[in-house]
Amino acid sequence: MEHVMRVSETLKSFRETRLAALRPPSEFFDYQRISRPADFNQVTQRITYNTRYYSGNYVLIIALLAVYALITNPLLIIALGFLVGGFTAINRFAPEPVQMGEHTITQKHLYAALFVIGLPLLYIASPVSTFFWLVGASGVVILGHAAIVEPGIESEYAAVEDTV
Repeated sequence: MEHVMRVSETLKSFRETRLAALRPPSEFFDYQRISRPADFNQVTQRITYNTRYYSGNYVLIIALLAVYALITNPLLIIALGFLVGGFTAINRFAPEPVQMGEHTITQKHLYAALFVIGLPLLYIASPVSTFFWLVGASGVVILGHAAIVEPGIESEYAAVEDTV
């Protein structure tokens, strides 16, 4: 029950902090504000401002890309489900050693069997390449958007507020 409360509080704080910063799609996809930056200095300024201003939208993009990466790699879902389900099952159903014939099976034996099966399965599912794909795809989408969208009028006031 305590875990449910903790997850509930985490989701509530996430919603209050990140999702409150979501900008409407009409503002995020405003094609009239798209322009080619004049130089690298302007690219840097745009990326700096837009990553803060659209942070909620960018977190949503990363989450959607992560879901896409998991959907397109079903073996990774199976491997993660096997490992997480195995840990949960061992902790819930086998807290005490079990006697089977002449052998005593402890949690240590069950964890070893879980790792012997689960880690090669996880290796075959290539989570590292999925992670790097997620980092690369997110970087291209987010930095590309942040570099080509001109900051609004409010960005001028943000610069004034930072100096005060």
